[in-house]
Amino acid sequence: MLSLDYFKNTFLFAFLCLLLGGNPLQAQIFPAAQHTAQYLPLLKNKKVGVVAHAASKIYRNGKATHLIDSLLSHNIDIKKIFAPEHGFRSREDNGAMIKDEIDSLTQLPIISLHGKNKKPQAEQLEDLDIIVFDLQDVGARFYTYLSTLHLILEACAESNIPLLILDRPNPNGHYVDGPVMEDEFKSYLGMHNIPIVHGLTLGEFAHMINEEGWLNNKIKCDLRVIKIEGYTHQSAYNLPVRPSPNLPNAKAINLYPSLCLFERTVVSIGRGTEQQFQIYGHPSFKGDFSFTPQPNFGAKYPKLEGEKCIGKNLQSHPRINRFELKWLIEAYRQYPEKEAFFISRFAYLAGTKKLEEQIKNGWSEMEIRNSWEPQLSQFKTMRKKYLLYPN
Repeated sequence: MLSLDYFKNTFLFAFLCLLLGGNPLQAQIFPAAQHTAQYLPLLKNKKVGVVAHAASKIYRNGKATHLIDSLLSHNIDIKKIFAPEHGFRSREDNGAMIKDEIDSLTQLPIISLHGKNKKPQAEQLEDLDIIVFDLQDVGARFYTYLSTLHLILEACAESNIPLLILDRPNPNGHYVDGPVMEDEFKSYLGMHNIPIVHGLTLGEFAHMINEEGWLNNKIKCDLRVIKIEGYTHQSAYNLPVRPSPNLPNAKAINLYPSLCLFERTVVSIGRGTEQQFQIYGHPSFKGDFSFTPQPNFGAKYPKLEGEKCIGKNLQSHPRINRFELKWLIEAYRQYPEKEAFFISRFAYLAGTKKLEEQIKNGWSEMEIRNSWEPQLSQFKTMRKKYLLYPN
């Protein structure tokens, strides 16, 4: 059951996006799903699978239509839906194990890619001629839609099924920054040797995965990307629909790559409030701003539930254009029990064990940033080969 606050915030988010140009029609940025004339002919008389979630929307004349409903209205033969983390309706908690089901509205089977398997099995693809992929990403290495993309590419390549990507803007596509993933710490939270903020759309990233030989046995997928109209990497794009339960607005999405590392520390980043990824705090900190996490939509069991956390409110912070380290460093310095600050698997989010060690050893922010530079520069050079849009 969704809370009244969720509906209020969703309505406010949509209204602000319209006001600020977040709706693709208002901003003159048209995600690829808008361009039905470009891809419907590719799907006619085909048995189709679709990778989609709640943000897979098409906007026309001020109205939103879900991609699935649009395809069905054009008599496209959809056989099944594949759903990423948070589920097809984007209502499940972070990390929740989601079962396969039948969609109550369309009666189509939904195959969960965040349940017993994260990669479609060969038998699940046997009755398909093509897969359409339309997920809204936010440009961070550990946002798992990127891993879903990789595994879909691999499954399609192994089963000789073409993949059609309907590209969407990256709201954090205006910069590239952060430590680069090391092989030792690769997981579903990060499958590629890339920085935390990669600055690519999923369409661009799909080409990178395919052409750099990152799929199993260096196989290649029969890939086609329908491009976004009117988008550049410097475009300020406000998502009309939250891409996951705990990214409720443009500010949270912008701060997400920098604040997400707090997930593997003792500090709360506002799960269990209505300011997720816009605030942070802990009961041991000092200051004037406080919040108390309570169970809500997207956080049934929030960290520090029921405890008054003291910290910082970043809701009025200017739009950032780099991966910010200062908040993590400040929080570590404030926390009284230094050895307990970082918790298990922090390195799997950071992509390296070095960052934790550098902070513990008192490195300055500049010294830490300089240590990333060689690998970061190499990635930026590689990235240029795959840009579909002006940088």
